[in-house]
Amino acid sequence: MNRAALRKRSDATLRELGFYLDEINDHVEKEEYIFSDPVRFMHEFTLKQDKEVAGFLAALLAWGRRDIVIAKSAELFMRMGSSPYQFVMKYGQPEFKYLEGFKHRTFRAEDLHGIILSLKSILHDFEDFEAFWADCYRKAQQTRRPLIALFREQFLNQSNGMLKRTLKHISTPEKGSPCKRLFMYLRWTIRKNSPVDPGIWDFMTPAELQIPLDVHVARQSRRYGLLTRKSNDWEAVQQLTATLRKLNKDDPARYDFALFGLGALNCALPGKYLLNKEY
Repeated sequence: MNRAALRKRSDATLRELGFYLDEINDHVEKEEYIFSDPVRFMHEFTLKQDKEVAGFLAALLAWGRRDIVIAKSAELFMRMGSSPYQFVMKYGQPEFKYLEGFKHRTFRAEDLHGIILSLKSILHDFEDFEAFWADCYRKAQQTRRPLIALFREQFLNQSNGMLKRTLKHISTPEKGSPCKRLFMYLRWTIRKNSPVDPGIWDFMTPAELQIPLDVHVARQSRRYGLLTRKSNDWEAVQQLTATLRKLNKDDPARYDFALFGLGALNCALPGKYLLNKEY
């Protein structure tokens, strides 16, 4: 791959490009999108606590092809019964038999065991999962650390059944991770007035969200000069989000749909906006 510095889009042409990105976003972010995305599992439940638990677990499994992620998430929720929340609240060693044999890539039943024990502890101590995130948010504000870093630290502290191998499934920006799955979960829970994202939480605003950065989003962002950092890491997340805030300061994460559409749904931008053809 060409090692030359990537070209960055000017603010003037960024505003022009934003018009087309908004059009693509409106085309992609429709109710029909739900069925083919892991966010669907938040829509399948009525109780807020069920939505929270189902969304979190589906987000943690969102690794690889979407159809496989959806199939594996559906399998997990079938094992858990009609209420993921009640399964978590009643979970103990005897219930491990319902998880035994579950596998998705490197994610195993023993990973779920530690994660569910942590969720159970949290949901006993807090009104709901949002209240736990809100507590992490307050601590992050006080210590000036990234929210996801505080979340990971507090989440892991809630369980003494967490295996060392499970830690990689709960990422942190303090180790350079883009934390794509956790930012996607926050997009689902925080964004309002979306036909796709349920927006059931209020502890922070959509303006504070970071873009969920995956391979497709990063590639398209570099092609069109929205991102010049070559590594898909925490710094890249911050750089891209800052650029997207110039287009919509109140809801930068909405462009996740447009950038995903460019990379995976054959949406297109006018050729004149392509800055880095090697991507």
